[in-house]
Amino acid sequence: FHFFKKKAAMKLQILFALLASASAFQVAPVAKPSTSLEAETSRRAAFAGIVAGVVAPAAAFASAGESPKFSVFGIIGDGGALSEGGAYGSDQPGRGKVYSPYSVYSEAGADAKWNQEGGYNGPEYIARKKAVLAETKVRLAKLPAYIEKKKWYEVKNELTRYMYETRGACTFLSKDNLERKEAQVEFFKAIEKITLNATLKNQEACQAAQEESLVKLDAFLKLV
Repeated sequence: FHFFKKKAAMKLQILFALLASASAFQVAPVAKPSTSLEAETSRRAAFAGIVAGVVAPAAAFASAGESPKFSVFGIIGDGGALSEGGAYGSDQPGRGKVYSPYSVYSEAGADAKWNQEGGYNGPEYIARKKAVLAETKVRLAKLPAYIEKKKWYEVKNELTRYMYETRGACTFLSKDNLERKEAQVEFFKAIEKITLNATLKNQEACQAAQEESLVKLDAFLKLV
């Protein structure tokens, strides 16, 4: 009986020791902050910042006794006032008139480099148009190889891939000159014959039209 009593006492001692060690590691509860209070404080701070950002610039440009100034794309309101995206600054004094409300460039005046170099009648622009015709001659020289192999798509593609510039160059270089215009028309007719016969898959006629186009182009180039 004494043995069992001693054993029960030991078990109780062990149980109390475990409970004491467990309570030592227990985390003390932490009071949770009020989320609604924090959110309200954040909202107030953000609103105050927005108001300060709007009011401060307005106050910087305001004058005593005057109504607020504003400009809407430089068209409505005070043209001397700042505006957000005001037609690339065209609403600002000294900016000058721009090419359009959506352009960053001013209108070309007498002092513009383009006009000083002759504009459309300048040597550089004319040389650019002549270079288009020189490249056109290179493109036309490629056609016989396509015609021989009956690559009709390549024939027509070569006439449009780069040579869409050809008509514009010919029209520009022949303006106000009747002889050049007549030579231009003959050249265009020869090119149209190439396209027509390539569509009809007429090999012999297509080759003849290609040869004619080179002759007509050379005749036009002699006049320019």
